[in-house]
Amino acid sequence: MKYFVYVIRSDVDGRLYKGLSKDVNQRLVWHNQGKTRSTKGYRPWKLIYTEELLSLEDAREREKYFKSGQGREELKILIRLRSSAE
Repeated sequence: MKYFVYVIRSDVDGRLYKGLSKDVNQRLVWHNQGKTRSTKGYRPWKLIYTEELLSLEDAREREKYFKSGQGREELKILIRLRSSAE
């Protein structure tokens, strides 16, 4: 089964939220409906990055990495590269 690590950005203050899901689009809907307590106060959210992984374990490790200092720096680069390619 495929899992996705995703990053969303708040339109309110630009903060980033990193998470994982099997269905990123449905998860984004939940974030924007206020069903996720940690993101409720910063709606609306926009999806800015996704990465597909083959196992839940791999997705958890990647999410954990993106939440680390080194991972946040790498994520900034990945987001910049993706946005310049669009």
